[in-house]
Order: sequence, then C-alpha cells, then structure tokens
Amino acid sequence: MIYKTGGKGPGNLKIENIGFVATRFQGTDGVSLEAEKWARVMKRMGYECFYFSGLCDKQKQRVMIVPEAHFEDPIIKRIQKSCFKVYKRTSRVTGTIHSVRKVIKNALYKFTKKFNIDLIVAENCLAIPMNIPLGLALTEFIAETGIPTIAHHHDFYWERPRFYVNAVSDLLRMAFPPSLPSIQHVVINTEAERELSYRTGLSPFVIPNVLDFKKKPSGINHYNIDVRKDLGLKDDDIFILQPTRIVARKGIEHTVEVLSRLKNPRAKLVITHSAGDEGDAYEKRIRDYAKHLNVDLIIRPEIISDKRGRSPKGQKIYTLWDVYPHADLISYPSTYEGFGNAFIEAIYFKKPILVNMYSSYVMDIKPYKFDVLEMEGYVTDDLIEKINDLLEKGPQAYEKQAEHNFALAARFFSYEVLRRKLRSILVNFEGIVEAIEPDSGRHTEEQPR
Repeated sequence: MIYKTGGKGPGNLKIENIGFVATRFQGTDGVSLEAEKWARVMKRMGYECFYFSGLCDKQKQRVMIVPEAHFEDPIIKRIQKSCFKVYKRTSRVTGTIHSVRKVIKNALYKFTKKFNIDLIVAENCLAIPMNIPLGLALTEFIAETGIPTIAHHHDFYWERPRFYVNAVSDLLRMAFPPSLPSIQHVVINTEAERELSYRTGLSPFVIPNVLDFKKKPSGINHYNIDVRKDLGLKDDDIFILQPTRIVARKGIEHTVEVLSRLKNPRAKLVITHSAGDEGDAYEKRIRDYAKHLNVDLIIRPEIISDKRGRSPKGQKIYTLWDVYPHADLISYPSTYEGFGNAFIEAIYFKKPILVNMYSSYVMDIKPYKFDVLEMEGYVTDDLIEKINDLLEKGPQAYEKQAEHNFALAARFFSYEVLRRKLRSILVNFEGIVEAIEPDSGRHTEEQPR
C-alpha cells in the first residue's frame, strides 16, 4: 500500500477513512479526550474514524486492539524500566524493542488494510516515549508507505524530567518525533511550536484544545443530583474542585494552601483523578500536607469516570461533566500544562477559576483577556481576599464575568476553530478542491469564508 501524495501539495488522494493511533483511547486523560473531540469533528465533516491502540472503549467494529501498543503491557513496562533513568542499554533490551516493533508494525499494516485507512492521526505516540516500540513501528510504517499523517503532539519527552536521563537517545531522535515528508506535525501551544522548530527544524501547526460551545452545558439533573452527598459534602459546604490528576506539576499544594488561608471550615477540596502512571509519592505528600494544615481533602477517583454507570457494589459512577455544575470554584494552579483543558472546561460551565500563570496560559490564553483569578507561582493575601469576596457574594455576582468568558472561549476555542484548522491541513493531502468542497454525498460542511 503506497500513497502517492506524500503530504506535499495538492494531490489526487481522496480521504475517506481516518485511523487514530495511540497507546490507549479510554478514560479521562487529556490525549483520549482530545482525540475524541477530533474524531467528533472529523465525523461531522463526513469522514469515517477507526482506532488502533492497546486499550480502547470505542465501537468494537471500528477498533484494532494490539496489547503491545499499550504502555501498561508487561513487556513495554520492562522496556521502559531498562531505558530510562539509566545511561546505557543492553543488546537484549535492543533486541526486545525491535522484536515488539515488528509485531506492532505488522499490525499497523493489517489495520490500514482491514479498514482501508487513507490518513493516520498519531495521538501523542510520536511525541512522548511511553511506548518506544509503538513509536518506532509507526515511524517505519509511515516511511514505508508514505501514508498521509497528522502527528498530534500533546507533550514532548524533553518537557518531562523523568525522560531526561535515558539510554535511547538514538531512538528518540528517530521517532519522537520523526521527520518524514508525509507527516504534518500539530502541537497544542505556541511554546511547543517554537521548541519543536528549534530542536528539529520542523514547522508544526498550532491547534489549541477545544470544546463544543454550541452544545449547552449540562446542569444539575436527576442523575447527578447526589454528587455532593456521594463525595461526602453537605449542601452548604464550599465545594472547591481541582479536576486534575495527582501529579506534582498540577500544583495541588497551592490549592491546599488556599483552603487553609481561607479559614472557612465549610471549604472542602475535591480532587477528581488519581496519580495515573506517575506513582503515588506525590499523593502521599499532598494528603500529609492537607492533614498538617487541617484542610478537608476528598479524593474519590473511583466514582468519577469517562462514562456513567455503577460500580460492582452498586455505587453510582459520575462523569466529570456531572461534577462541574456542583462546584463553587475551580482551582487550576498547575506549574506546567500542554494547554489546559480544565481552564476551558471551567469557562464552559461558567464557573469562577483560579489559575496559575503557567507558560502556555500566558502565551496562548491570557492574551484573550479572560476575567479570572490569577496567581504567579504562589498564594498572596490579595488573592485570598479576592477568593473570599467571590465566595461570599455567590454565583449571581459572577454572571457577567461568566458570560464574558464564555463568549471569548466560544470564539477562540470551539469546534468551529478546530474544523477550520483541520480543513487547512487537509488541503495538503486531498488538494484544494477536495478539502474545501468534498463530495456532497459524504461531506456536508459549509465552505470557509
């Protein structure tokens, strides 16, 4: 299967079937959520979407599961342990890497043949080496076929200290990310664009994370009415929500300090996600810190998932969308974010938000002049005074700012923005006529103005 366009200029390729590739498409991690948004927009544009990964919760008839593609696969975990925080690797490790690479590459050929894939969307698997064989396999597959590819990068290995010391610098240069003519690289913030260009000479597009602002936010309803009770909150408690994983770069200690300095026994902090793949040392530190400052900390990831349902014990499972309407304040004191989904989500639900001025916020979000609470790396008396004032006045006093923020986000971070940017990329793959006015029987999007 050889593709003629090579991603260079208008060609005669007609894209119909798009294959998403990642370690997993499941859960509430940022990559899975953003991939779902891209797929949703592409479906609205008339394309069919299919999935290749090690773990996936999509329709079975559209999925190819390859266990070795998941970063939690035992072989992949052994490879990771042998390649990072060490300075050299053994020949046995190298052999294992390439053995798994062959398995995954063969599966990629079967995947594209089975679903007649015309274009690949690589979701972060060519940016961060959570699964080295997957990155190598996909790079070789693209090089051998010339298949048009959008490499959607959320974060790079050079942004994560745990990857600084490694024994695979040769492989990282080859595939994380690769430089191939049929790949259009996409990053989610301006800083990543500059850094990728500086390090590799590649010229990526910047496409921010988005939300469907045309869809009305869900409120408190018959299903989620018990969220507060199930989290252990009373109706008159002040619900401060940090909708993040428990990892060091999320700056949870700042939120704990805020609650301590509010000196309000009704203020409770809820963290929605677990630590994930980054260990539990930081979670222990946060629990101890909250206890030391006498802050009520609630961590209940077991009842918050990407889908509603019931636990084996009959406990109701909520989505993050069920939790947001109940919150009084969103706290987002991250020291680093690729973009900042929680910021846009808070604006979408018209909630007041406290945000630390991490770099991509300063460069890509702050210039639009959102009316939010900001901190510059540490909590001040002035910030505490503003938070107290906001909480005392209640949600009605925040309505004007909420509407202002919602209008800005709808203009700059909506599905319509994503659609326009994706269309401009497809010009390179399908040709100008195909991308702007696809076959009327399959595509129904309006022409760009």
